Amino acid sequence: MKRILPEPVVESIQLKVCEQIELTEHLIRLVPPDKIGWNPHWIQGSTDVGHLLGHLLDCLAGLCAVFHAAFPHRLRHFLELRALRVNHSCRPEEALVRLREYAAHIEQGFELCTDDYLDRVVPSVFVPEGEPLATLLLGNLEHLINHKYQLFFYLKLLGISVTTRDIYQWRGPQTNAA
Repeated sequence: MKRILPEPVVESIQLKVCEQIELTEHLIRLVPPDKIGWNPHWIQGSTDVGHLLGHLLDCLAGLCAVFHAAFPHRLRHFLELRALRVNHSCRPEEALVRLREYAAHIEQGFELCTDDYLDRVVPSVFVPEGEPLATLLLGNLEHLINHKYQLFFYLKLLGISVTTRDIYQWRGPQTNAA
């Protein structure tokens, strides 16, 4: 029998966000501490591993900013997150601590969210007149996924043994995928 979720769309988005945070945490744990300054310099516009870790924090801060914009009174304490550095070079240990901090705040945001609220227009830094909350959440999830893949790619270039199982949550029958 199929389980009916009280807020099926919000719960689906929340599960995907949590899954991506867990996968990102896994990849961060694989970063060799001595490779923080490594940069694939032959790729124009590339950044080093440490700054990529700092940018992953910015991706998570973006999700928190969306929730704060959607629920400014109930999540007033999210304003404290603005004081935290993002887009800076950081080590895996710092990135992991901060990732968990952002993840806890993101969970608080999802606790307030309902399916009915997903179409409400919320102002953002990029679109001051606002966009639907669902669009903002999915856009920030996409941002996180893209940079999670960038970290995966960097790890591959560094010779770390990673496969698609390191970036995807496998469902159904398990197969040997590279």
